[in-house]
Amino acid sequence: MLASTVSFGLMAVVIRLVSNRLSTSEIAFFRNLFGLLALLPLLWRGAPGVFRTRQLPRYFVRSAIGIGSMLCGFWAIGHLPMAQAISLSYSTPLFVTIFAAIWLGEIVRRRRWTAVLLGFVGVLVIVRPGTEGFSAESLVAVAAAVLSSVVAIQIKQLSRVDPPDTIVFWTYVFWVPLSLLPALFAWQWPQGIAWLWLVAIGVFGTGGQLLWTRALKLGEVSALTPISFMQLPLVAALAWLLFDEDIDRWTVLGAAIIFVANAYIAHRESRLSKRHVSIAPCKAAEPGT
Repeated sequence: MLASTVSFGLMAVVIRLVSNRLSTSEIAFFRNLFGLLALLPLLWRGAPGVFRTRQLPRYFVRSAIGIGSMLCGFWAIGHLPMAQAISLSYSTPLFVTIFAAIWLGEIVRRRRWTAVLLGFVGVLVIVRPGTEGFSAESLVAVAAAVLSSVVAIQIKQLSRVDPPDTIVFWTYVFWVPLSLLPALFAWQWPQGIAWLWLVAIGVFGTGGQLLWTRALKLGEVSALTPISFMQLPLVAALAWLLFDEDIDRWTVLGAAIIFVANAYIAHRESRLSKRHVSIAPCKAAEPGT
């Protein structure tokens, strides 16, 4: 989980680096293209079974929503203070809990609802609506979290029929052409070192996903959640070194509140069901796969 956290943190930093040269939609396309290329050798070992599915329409819908989440998340990383963008991405498990109760009929009792409300207090502390510190752009990061939570619910439904490798493969197969369409409207060929950055984004993103999946297989969600939050200080430190960004006290306070809420939700979820992973540690700015 620590290696996964570092991978996603480095991916976010590289996205910020290349955002000055390319559009968000183009960054997302190359992230998916190079991510798929990095993934194919690993999935090929399970062929041909990994390619079999009867849920292609569901994969299309899941991937389309995932692209929306990815575009919002990548835009937030490129245009908001990085610590704020990463902190708001951790609100995904809060929305997952709500949607799991609505769509999947999961029973969410009073303690977890209290934790969800506490988490939203943390979101409000970061966004600060109605104050001078409020920025409408921060709502893009919240939108990314909402869409990512919808994707998490869809993955849970898909996993009832297909194995994880199949879900990852078909997600990428749809992601590449779906992300190419908006990229064409702002197309600009990468120049020089931008190619290296785009390859790094794909490798870090795919590597982070594989490590994250492996971590969930080996350990408890409640134990892994605190480790996943190490991404915030990592990104904040690199943003300070590379982009001269300071982390404000409201972001720190809000992130701490969200962390406490997510940690409790994960703890309760682990106690209620060893197999339930719908509120697994959030992958900042990276839609669940």
